[in-house]
Amino acid sequence: MISRIDLRGNTLPEGGALRDLLPRAEFDVEAALEKVRPICEDVHHRGTAALIEYAEKFDGVKLDRVRVPAEALKEALAELDPQVRAALEESIRRARIVHREQRRAAHTTQVVPGGTVTEKWVPVERVGLYAPGGRSVYPSSVIMNVVPAQEAGVTSIALASPPQADFRGLPHPTILAACALLGVDEVYAAGGAQAVAMFAYGTSGEDGCAPANMVTGPGNIWVAAAKRYFTGRIGIDTEAGPTEIAVLADDTADPVHVAADLISQAEHDPLAAAVLVTDSLALAEAVEKELEPQVAATKHIEDRIRPALAGRQSAIVLVDSIEDGLKVVDAYGAEHLEIQTADAAAVADRVRNAGAIFVGPWAPVSLGDYCAGSNHVLPTGGCACHSSGLSVQSFLRGIHIVDYTRDALAEVTHHVVTLAEAEDLPAHGAALKARFDWKVPQK
Repeated sequence: MISRIDLRGNTLPEGGALRDLLPRAEFDVEAALEKVRPICEDVHHRGTAALIEYAEKFDGVKLDRVRVPAEALKEALAELDPQVRAALEESIRRARIVHREQRRAAHTTQVVPGGTVTEKWVPVERVGLYAPGGRSVYPSSVIMNVVPAQEAGVTSIALASPPQADFRGLPHPTILAACALLGVDEVYAAGGAQAVAMFAYGTSGEDGCAPANMVTGPGNIWVAAAKRYFTGRIGIDTEAGPTEIAVLADDTADPVHVAADLISQAEHDPLAAAVLVTDSLALAEAVEKELEPQVAATKHIEDRIRPALAGRQSAIVLVDSIEDGLKVVDAYGAEHLEIQTADAAAVADRVRNAGAIFVGPWAPVSLGDYCAGSNHVLPTGGCACHSSGLSVQSFLRGIHIVDYTRDALAEVTHHVVTLAEAEDLPAHGAALKARFDWKVPQK
């Protein structure tokens, strides 16, 4: 059901050579880019009419309007199962606790007497958030996008989610209910690349969507390609690929837990990656044995879980030691990394590359997906080596404010002039000389 990669007995290669030995899903955003380009430009030129046409083509629904009526949001919340509502409210509460602590305060540094630099943090004015609606419904992604944007102080928030044929062309009612709980009343029935284009270009008309400064949220390859297409015009969080879990484990780990956690991410998508890195052959064999009955007892077996576990993106990686295991997981840079070893906290502290780290047997990835308080919009495809998950900081811009007195400027002018002339930019130096009758103060 799942393959093995045996890295024992040899010195592990470094950097890219090690990454090339590890499993990874094929996710060709560049190829998808050419297919989304005409869709994005069609939305640019035809706006809402194009969105309605693509809803029929891709989602199988005929829309009269793209913006979701306020009554539909209220209705979805009123009809929400009380237990689901309670779970969403607790997820929101915990996410707010964590994300509220992330907001940075302005800070002023005195560089010299009379010379200060202040860094202030300003939220983007408007964001477009995307909640997937393909194989599964993700109200949790609504929470993970909306809460950090709100805690950052973003004043204009819109959300898009694909229209559903089973729900009169509206996004899934649980998505709408989550929006209502969060106070988001600008919601659009739009999916895929066309939703990203709607946020990037805006649409006109009574129910039109104003352009956004930034678009965040996970989605399929078409969403990722559209984000790449619009990079520079809008800010993005990341080009999210298929979900990933890596588990670094030794012989203290429970194979039942490990197998269950691998399956939990495999059920997302046939391209989902499930990777176990271990120095214990006994654990590897026990997990392989445990996968069969657990997979047989769950849902989405043939369309998602078996293809995901059997795909080239999933494997059990055998290493000589946990020390080597750390090198492997750092090279892999997993979206979600579980540490199930002896002294798991100390091992986790040594990890450098991961979207989020889950420590020990009682912090599974599923907890982070819903109710840990952490954010589950995380870098995939190895991007954790240079990118972070979604947070309040994603929606803030740092602006430096420079404030110098005449004396503070005079004291440093000769250095500025020297550097300007060294770069053959004499007008830079002249801009300072002009303030002192073309005389450069000397020390």
